[in-house]
Amino acid sequence: MKTLEIEWRHLDQDGRTCLRCSDTLQSLQQVITQLAVECAPRGVHIAYRETKLPLEQLSQSNLILFNGIPLESVLPGASASESECLSCGDLCGKPSVCRTVSVAGHTFEAIPATLIRQAACAVAHCC
Repeated sequence: MKTLEIEWRHLDQDGRTCLRCSDTLQSLQQVITQLAVECAPRGVHIAYRETKLPLEQLSQSNLILFNGIPLESVLPGASASESECLSCGDLCGKPSVCRTVSVAGHTFEAIPATLIRQAACAVAHCC
């Protein structure tokens, strides 16, 4: 059986994360649940890992990796950037920026389920 490893990295300040990351987590959980059902009959196991980051690694927050490859590297024409995140600023006690992903002229602060699914399917070839 093949394994698709999905890792989600996010800021963790005393058990809390920013709103962008919270929204990404909801989308990620939805996709992982669907993929586990769809991919199992095709011999692909979905393994999920969450990596909680300290403030010093904020630049990696809201990063999703598929078998070690960032989402933006899997999707054609996608790129990562960053923008000010008021929620991270509240958690960190100072102005902060958080990762964003741009695809086809649209910039996403929280990564939507459609992009997560596209990237997972591109890597795992099971959906």
